Amino acid sequence: MVVSHPVVNTVRKKEKPAWFKNEGLQSLALFLISLFLFLGFWEVGARSGWFTKGVPTATKTIEELWWWTTHPFFNNGPNDLGIGWNLLISLRRVAIGYILASVVAIPLGILIGMSPVAYRAFNPYVQLLKPVSPLAWLPLGLYILRDSEQTGVFIIFISSIWPTLINTAFGVANVDQSYLDVANTLGASKLRTIFKVILPAALPNILSGMRISMGIAWLVIVAAEMLLGTGLGYFIWNEWNNLYIPNILVAIFIIGIVGLLLDSIFAALERFVAFGRNS
Repeated sequence: MVVSHPVVNTVRKKEKPAWFKNEGLQSLALFLISLFLFLGFWEVGARSGWFTKGVPTATKTIEELWWWTTHPFFNNGPNDLGIGWNLLISLRRVAIGYILASVVAIPLGILIGMSPVAYRAFNPYVQLLKPVSPLAWLPLGLYILRDSEQTGVFIIFISSIWPTLINTAFGVANVDQSYLDVANTLGASKLRTIFKVILPAALPNILSGMRISMGIAWLVIVAAEMLLGTGLGYFIWNEWNNLYIPNILVAIFIIGIVGLLLDSIFAALERFVAFGRNS
């Protein structure tokens, strides 16, 4: 039998407040404090001349952000579009190129993952083309396609295909052999085995590859659009030509927010799949 020490029992530890125990509230508080300090440093530094001449203040940048987000869809010609139109143009290019890349990468990844012969045949192409910078394809795309819209889609396709392809092949190749043996024993056809056994088992890897591919696609399109015209990339380049830095910072903030939202969607899908597998 354990006997409590009478002196220890008389000394009670001071309870921490409930908010202090909540990690979510702690994280939010730390984020808000760091944001306040950053904006304060930015504001004071810009007004005091600590930075390069022409760096706008935080308040000026926030004013511009408010104006662009409250007037997103004006149209004064191809070179003077609201930031909402430019965002939709970039998202459209990313969506088309990304979907095309996924349509090619997933079936090809399944083939490579299932067949050692296909792996040895296609792996040299993957290893050769994967390290090439997406922007290196831009002049070739413009020369062959002669169209900025199609070139943007091509750049997204060629840059976002590899993570999905590689992760799909890895996931398929590492499916538990016992699952395949059971399917074979039950007489399942190759196509049924793929859809009922291999794809569900490899789905977490496939989604991880698709998530990485989406991040790359969103990263690349902004750089490519600086030379293609229209889109968020062109918006940034146009504001640079006008030497108006606040609008560049506004576009950077919007790009980051959209990238965060896109990544959050795939993170939610991954959690949903993981929950389904564990339930």
